[in-house]
Amino acid sequence: MQHVYLDHSATTPLAPEVYEAMRPHFLENFGNASSVHSFGRRAKLALEESREEIAKFIGARYDEVYFTSGGTEADNHAVAGIYAAVSDTDRKHVITSAVEHHAVLHAAEALRTRGASLTVLPVDRFGRVSVSDVRKSLTAKTALVSIMHANNEVGTIQPIEEIGRCAHDKGVAVHSDTVQTLGKVPIDARMMNVDLMAFSAHKIYGPKGIGAIYIRKGTKLEAFLKGGAQESNRRAGTENVPLAVGFAKAVSLCRERMEQDNAKFRTLGEFLRGKISADFEGAIFNGDPANCLPNIVSVSFDSKLSNVDGEALIMGMDLQGVAVTSGSACSSGSMEPSHVLLAMGRDPKTARATIRFSLGRSTTEQDLEFAVAALKQVVANMQPVSAH
Repeated sequence: MQHVYLDHSATTPLAPEVYEAMRPHFLENFGNASSVHSFGRRAKLALEESREEIAKFIGARYDEVYFTSGGTEADNHAVAGIYAAVSDTDRKHVITSAVEHHAVLHAAEALRTRGASLTVLPVDRFGRVSVSDVRKSLTAKTALVSIMHANNEVGTIQPIEEIGRCAHDKGVAVHSDTVQTLGKVPIDARMMNVDLMAFSAHKIYGPKGIGAIYIRKGTKLEAFLKGGAQESNRRAGTENVPLAVGFAKAVSLCRERMEQDNAKFRTLGEFLRGKISADFEGAIFNGDPANCLPNIVSVSFDSKLSNVDGEALIMGMDLQGVAVTSGSACSSGSMEPSHVLLAMGRDPKTARATIRFSLGRSTTEQDLEFAVAALKQVVANMQPVSAH
């Protein structure tokens, strides 16, 4: 049976070059990067060279990048760390959006127990946050604005530069979850007007279990983990040198391939949209057609025009050999409709009847033809048989 993987926004396969780069640091260069002997110094050098590679790619200083266990930790550190750093002031207000990843939304909601007030901004039908709404929500008591760079479910890219400029005009810190945009959209920490960003390696053909947080020089942020002095006292714990090396290698591959990859994704995305439009009545494409990640195609089936069950849709595709999801991998076990699609105005049944195709470097037109044929079969099996 043929199997096609179209869930690259959930995770990507490890690039062979990344595996080879990490391999010596598991087997030979195994020293603790905090040790002062030669084994430790070699590990420390590899760690710092990896940090430098990532910093250059995002337009940051070497000492503004700190390794974490992944994007979720980086998001939590940014949201909770900023709030804790100003806890002795009257800045108790946090602004975010209704379409954020749960790593941000849940972290922000948890601050209510520590006295925070929270503004969750709406989005338009494309999933886009209004800069005007951000500006109106800012007050003298706002501590943080956290708006993602691009949405992980529908791919909509947010106007981060303008949002950051508004917040900075009021002296407010800005965080952006850039997990989905690293390696797909040019990132420049200075131009984006942000103070904090979250990254994850496994979305760009790197290893799972490592990410990074960008912290602009001078930003006050409480440490996330207490313990040793690793990561310049920002995050305690023995540094994971092999994974840091793998992350940096994945970033270097993105530097070489991003333009080529995006051109491919745009072509394949247009091909997939065309096939779906031609074959399915009531197919609704989600996201901003003008400002969207090139590798994400999210499609919902209008509940008024088709009888598509969301859970059966994804399971049916899997049985046909096609790996897709309805939205965020972190929410895939939930039967609740996507909070992102609900915020964009989809009704619950339509929101459930959604597929997110996310393309990767190995994706071909033949893969997409196979996926659409499978989708036709799955959807056809759900439609009631007419009585004659």
